[in-house]
Amino acid sequence: MEIILAILLGGSFGYVLQRIGATNPTRIIDMLTLTDLKLAKEILFSIGVATIIVFLYNGIFPGQAHFSVKAAYLGVFVGGLIFGLGFAIGGFCPGTSVSAMGEGRKDAIMYVLGGLFGAYLFALSFDSLKYTLIYKMAILGGKTTLAAGVTRHGNEYHHLVTFLPGTVTALIIGLFFIYLAKKLPERLR
Repeated sequence: MEIILAILLGGSFGYVLQRIGATNPTRIIDMLTLTDLKLAKEILFSIGVATIIVFLYNGIFPGQAHFSVKAAYLGVFVGGLIFGLGFAIGGFCPGTSVSAMGEGRKDAIMYVLGGLFGAYLFALSFDSLKYTLIYKMAILGGKTTLAAGVTRHGNEYHHLVTFLPGTVTALIIGLFFIYLAKKLPERLR
């Protein structure tokens, strides 16, 4: 059942990406160069709504939501820089590239193959890297969340906002993203 659910959710996600134009690298590059913010508005709105839904669900059914918080360390930020560079040059991220590949875009096929090759090279070099500073320098306490109430197997993660319940924090953040999506202009230039 899990694989069927994954296929349905992944297919739905790809469909939405295609419908909002996120499979077009020109739209992504226009967003990154701040010349067309329609896609950014849709992304911010989606993040806001998803944040509210997930934390409300977690508040109603504690421990039922699947949270897997990754540790923040120097390597995450280095990887984020590499990811951002590839995102800006290619105009795709992993999700949009697979969806664009489904449309038959040849540039997306090359992007996906390049990503798989990069993952392969990383897997080959992991044993050499795992004992270096890039993996040892924890940031913000390692596995840290913004909101309280995020648990995994009964253990709550360390959280940064300690003075508000997690659902309230998520509601504020979610509403802020929705507000930002509504207030951003579609074009800056």
